[in-house]
Order: sequence, then C-alpha cells, then structure tokens
Amino acid sequence: MSDSDGKKTLGLRRGPGQVKQSFSHGRTKNVVVETKRKRVVVPKPGAAGSPAAPAKPAASAAGGDPKKRPAGISDAELERRMKALAAAKAAEVEEAEQRAAEEKARAEDRERRRAEAEAKEREEQEREEKARAKAEESERAAREAEEAKAKAAAAPPPPKPEEAPQRSAPNKSAPRGRERDNRDDRKNDNRGRAPGRDDGRRSGKLTLNQALSGDGRRQKSMAAMKRKQERARQKAMGGQVEREKVTRTVQLPEAIVVSELANRMSERVADVVKSLMTNGIMATQNQTIDADTAELIIEEFGHTVQRVSDADVEDVIDTIDDDDADLQDRPPVITIMGHVDHGKTSLLDAIRNANVTSGEAGGITQHIGAYQVTTDSGAVLSFLDTPGHAAFTSMRARGAQVTDIVVLVVAADDAVMPQTIEAINHAKAAEVPMIVAINKIDRPDANPDKVRTDLLQHEVMVEKMSGEVQDVEVSAINGTGLDQLLEAIALQAEILELKANPERAAHGAVIEAQLDVGRGPVATVLVQNGTLRQGDIFVVGEQWGKVRAMENDHGERVKEAGPSVPVEVLGLNGTPEAGDVLNVVETEAQAREIAEYRANAAKEKRAAAGAATTLEQLMQKAKDDENVAEMPIVVKADVQGSAEAIVQAMEKIGNDEVRVRVLHSGVGAITESDIGLAEASGAPVFGFNVRANASARNTANQKGVEIRYYSVIYDLVDDVKAAASGLLSAEVREKFIGYAEIKEVFKVSGVGKVAGCLVTEGVARRSAGVRLLRDDVVIHEGTLKTLKRFKDEVPEVQSGQECGMAFEAYDDIRPSDVIEIFEREEVERTLA
Repeated sequence: MSDSDGKKTLGLRRGPGQVKQSFSHGRTKNVVVETKRKRVVVPKPGAAGSPAAPAKPAASAAGGDPKKRPAGISDAELERRMKALAAAKAAEVEEAEQRAAEEKARAEDRERRRAEAEAKEREEQEREEKARAKAEESERAAREAEEAKAKAAAAPPPPKPEEAPQRSAPNKSAPRGRERDNRDDRKNDNRGRAPGRDDGRRSGKLTLNQALSGDGRRQKSMAAMKRKQERARQKAMGGQVEREKVTRTVQLPEAIVVSELANRMSERVADVVKSLMTNGIMATQNQTIDADTAELIIEEFGHTVQRVSDADVEDVIDTIDDDDADLQDRPPVITIMGHVDHGKTSLLDAIRNANVTSGEAGGITQHIGAYQVTTDSGAVLSFLDTPGHAAFTSMRARGAQVTDIVVLVVAADDAVMPQTIEAINHAKAAEVPMIVAINKIDRPDANPDKVRTDLLQHEVMVEKMSGEVQDVEVSAINGTGLDQLLEAIALQAEILELKANPERAAHGAVIEAQLDVGRGPVATVLVQNGTLRQGDIFVVGEQWGKVRAMENDHGERVKEAGPSVPVEVLGLNGTPEAGDVLNVVETEAQAREIAEYRANAAKEKRAAAGAATTLEQLMQKAKDDENVAEMPIVVKADVQGSAEAIVQAMEKIGNDEVRVRVLHSGVGAITESDIGLAEASGAPVFGFNVRANASARNTANQKGVEIRYYSVIYDLVDDVKAAASGLLSAEVREKFIGYAEIKEVFKVSGVGKVAGCLVTEGVARRSAGVRLLRDDVVIHEGTLKTLKRFKDEVPEVQSGQECGMAFEAYDDIRPSDVIEIFEREEVERTLA
C-alpha cells in the first residue's frame, strides 16, 4: 500500500484499552477491551460530479485523476458503484413521491368520510327537529282547539260579519311567529346542552367499540326502547295515558313452567311469581305448576284459558275432507291372497311378465311385495303379493287393510286349505270385494267345481253357483284366463269408483320396512291419498324423516308418487313398524315432536303394562315359572314383517313345561351387541336372510355363541321346535312283564320274610319293580331284595316256575297276595 493515499495501515491497537464498569452498592469492575479500526473507503472530493458542474462520465473523471481515486479500485468498479449510488438516490426520490401521494389520498379519504358523517348527522338532527316541531305543532293545535271550545262555550254572541276578518287576521299570523320563536329557542337549547345531559340520549357519534362494549351499561332491548318512545310521546301529548289491556288466549297444557306461563301471557315473570305467592304458592320461575293453579293465575291476569293436552301435537296432521271437484280417478290396489304353494306369486309373475318365484328361498313368498302393472288396454293396476305360510298372518291382515280388491287364489287340485279360509276372513273383516282365481287348471287332477263347492261352506258364492263373487279359471304356467282375470278386476274397480285428491299432502301405509346396509332404514310405502314428493317431511309411527329418494318397483328413481303408487322411501331416522301410517307435515319440528310424543306414549304404555301387576301376581308368576323350562333366543331378520312373523311363530311353540322366549328381535345384520346379549342369556342367535358382520363372528367364536342362518321359515320353526323338545322331560311308561302268587311265607335269618311264589304269568326279573296286591288293592310298591330259585340267586324266573322273593325294606307279606312285576321305560317327547 502506498503512503501517498493518505490512509493509515490497518491493525490492532498495541495496548489494550480498559473499561471501568460500575454496579450497585459501589461495586466496580475493570474490563480489558481490544478494538478494531474499520477501514472506510471515502471517495475523493470531485470524484462524483457536483450538480452545478457539467455532467462528465464517472469513469473518465476517476481515470483523469488517479491520485484521488481510492486505493485498489479499478475504473469499472468505480463506475458500477457510482451507477448503484445514483440508482439508490433515484429510488429514494420515487419512494418519497409515492408516500406523499398515498398520504394525500388518505387525507382526502378521511376528509370525505368526515364530511359524509357530518352531513348524515346534520340530516338526523334536522329530521329529529322536524318531527319534534310537528309533534309540538299538533299538540299546540289540539290545545288551541280545546281553548277555542272553552271560549266558545262562555263567549258572547258572535260579532258582525264585516268585523270578523279584521279580528281574525292578527290571530292567523300569531301561531307562525310563536312557532318560529320556539324553533329558535330549541336550537339554542340543543347547542347549549352539555355533554353530560340527563335526558337519556347519547351525545356524539356511536363507535363500534362502544356498541359492543356497551360503555359498561346494560343494553336495552328493542321492546324497552319502544316503550320508552311511547312514554315520551304520551308525555309530550300532555299527561300519562294508561295502555289498554290486551286479552290473550293462553294455551295451557297439563303442566307448565312458571316462566313459560308468563311468556304465554306476555306478563312479567316477577308479577306472575308475586301472584302465586299471594295465592299461597311459593314457586320460582323455573318450577312447574299444575294446570289448575295456572288457570287461576291466567284468570287473575284477565286472560282466557284454552286447555290442551300432549296429544294435540297430532292435530297438525291434515284430516280435511276433499272436495268432489278435486277428486280424480286412481288405480285400484289388488292384493293376491291364498294358501301357501297355490301359485299366487306365479300368477302375478304371469301378469307382470316377470319371474319373482325363482328368487324366493324355498320357492315360497316370505315378504310382502308391491308392484304396479300396466295392462295392454292401458289400465294401471297396483298389486300386493302376500305370503301364504301360516306364520305370516299379520302380513296378510295388513295387505287386506290397505287394499281395494282381494284376488283369492285357490289351486284346482288342492281346493280350500287353512290359509285360504284365513284369507277369506281377512277380506270379510276389511269389507273389500273378492275375486276368486282358480289356479292350476292345467293339472290332470284339477277339479274347479270342487273348489266352488268348498267355498260355499265359507259363505263365498261364486257366479257359477248363482252368487255375486266373480270367479275365473286361470293357469299361471300356460297363461290361460289371465285376460279374463284382468277384465274382472277392471270391472270391479269401475264399480267401486275409486278416487283420490293428488294435490293434497300425502297419506299412506307402510307395507314393509327394512334396514339396508348401504341405504339405511327403507320403508315400502303405498300412497293412499295425495302425492308424496322428494323433500317432503313426514312422520310414520314413532319415526320421522325427510324423503331423500324414492324408488319404484323396477328400482328406478322417481321424484313423486301419486295415489295407489307403491314406492320405497329413503330418509327415515329409524326403521318403522310394518302397518304404520305415513303422514306428511309442514316442518321438521312438527314431525320430530309428533314422533317423540308417540314414542313416549308407547314407552309409558309398556311401563304401565308392567307396573299393573301386583306383588301377589308376581309371586304367583314366579311360582308357576319354577316348573317351566325356557329356551331364550335372539332373532334378526331382513325386514320388519319377517321378524314379526318369526316372533309370533315362536310364541306359539311350547306347552305347560317348556316355552320359547324371544329376548330380542330386530331388523338388519347380526351385530356384536346381539352376541353380547345372547352370551349373557345363554341363547343362540337366529339370522333370517341376514348374516353376522366380521366383529360379531369373531366375538361369537371367542364366547362360544351359536349363530344359525336360515332362508326358509319352515326350517327355522322346525329347528326351534326340535331344540325346545330337548328341554322336555322324558315320559316314563310302565310295561307289565309278569304276575306271581305267594303260596307260603318263610322267615330266614339275616334276610327277613321270604315269599315262596309261583310265577303265574310272564316273567319275574330281579331288576324290575314290584307291587304287592292284596284283594286287588296295591299295598306296597318297591323293588326286590332277592330273587332265588332253589338256593341260587337268579336274574329272572319264567312263567310256571316257583321262586323265592324278598322285598326291599318291607315284611308285611301274606299268603294269597299277588305280586305284580313291571319295568319302566323312558320315551322321548316332542312338541306338536
């Protein structure tokens, strides 16, 4: 480095410096400090051209005076540094200008908002002043009118007509002058009013923080503000005016909370509590009082009482009768009924051109099915296919209740059977017309006339027997007579004149219900009146829901379903009971309230049924159940109707010694909770067309719970009968194998009395039981202690031989007594 630069060499100070640090209480400390001197490169004066000088390139200026250039900096480096410095200064200037512009814009925006707020406040003040002036002017006019009336009452006769204008002219201008003076006085009062004024009005602007915090004061409600304005207006009008008492009709349930009672009367809670105390009832606002007490309080406050009950929640369901002008023709609902295996489903398949029978387990119908068929003539028919098995009585009864026409299917080769008779009774109980379809006429042993004759025994007279019931001979296999059957159905429907109003809220019946794994609770609903639309809110039994989707009998999604249309409804909150009635309501709250009321009523009914038994009845039942063996089971089925049919079939199994008890029955897959219940009670789990999930299977294997699956109800009932039969004690039967007559009685030491006998009939065995008969009267029953022939102990003695017998623990034997020898055998019993 050259000394001509005027720079000193870099380096550390030779001697380290010392710094004295002072602390509290006079303590000090010396610290050794070494400092480094920074090298600062300062451009020489004149290296960058001054603003006054003519602009020169920086490189040439620096290059022209190498002595003034900082050491170690080349021309290019110096030029770059100068350009960077100039760019930084230009950016600073630009940023300063931008900040100034933004500040100016903000100032203008603040000024504009302030001007707008002031203008708005002026408008508010002017509006208030105008309203106040108007109120005072109307008040003054009313007062002057009253004064004028008073003066007119006590005034002398009116002056002459020509003097009246002169006297009234000054009076006309006087009010205007007074009004102007009063307005000026009010302005002066408003200007001179202090900020802490006590008229209850806020001064200044209201900010958001003040509104949210409330300024530490309790905020008034809208009703309180209205009451305050009403009082101020009445005060301005001159004097307090009592409000007119509003009489209300108060709906009073069986029990009500005090605060709710005050709310329904629109009275203060404190006044209601005070009234209760006056009547000797100490109750707070959260306590419940009975209807009689509440009625006294309501009458004391001058309101009208309307007694209501919890059941009134169902009044929202529309029960209005339809006008004849709104009614339109609807398709008939036909139910196929008859004995099992008489061809009901096959007949319906032939009408629908479908094949449902092949999909049914065991070839028998175990679910109630709903279908809609359009005939060749264009007529629309709704069919219900019911099971014919004896266990499905409730299903057949439901089908008869919602139907218009019953088609009774009777096999020509089998005639009238038990379920045929039951179907006839259901049709008569429902008071619906009947059409007899004599099926299987293609069989060689078919005898339709025998069917008609058998039906006469049950008061069903067909047309060929001079009756009124239509009968058609059909064959589901060959398709014979199907057109005549459809014509008979159409004729019967025409006679019935079936009509419904599709424009009203929907009303229908649940044909079947099930719990689907993917879709949740699903109900098959037959709409009876009105139109069910997607999105409708409905209540069905103890459940409620909103129609999320609907599917017809072909599995197609539909948006609405009119009268006599069967659809599957999705969107329920639970699985309803088959046979429940569906009603559409307006709001979700109404549906939930009705469902909760029905559920509580059903729960109270069950509890009342259990609580109605006395202690003596309970003791007697426990005593009776001591000798009764129970077989507990858990049943899960695919649909509600099947579960109901299985439970009813289980209740019929048993006798005085054994019975089947269904611990739980439900719809859906077998779950872990079902296994837990079965394990606690030692019961098997029966699944009808359902399966157990993986966790339930694992739990059942661990706990040793038996799970059985069935798809035909016959097999389930037979297996339960066989299992219940195993609980029956075996029947003991006596078999007489011989008789012996006592000839002589001997006394033997160590043995006692021994009878010398002659076997007169059969055989005498040592292991058999014996009875001692004297004059044909049983004296003793027991066993033999010994049986000897001569001196040898023998197992048996044949007829015509003599032997010696001794009874076990019995010695009163005489000659001529008869010994009856018999054996006991156990016979297994079965339930019928």
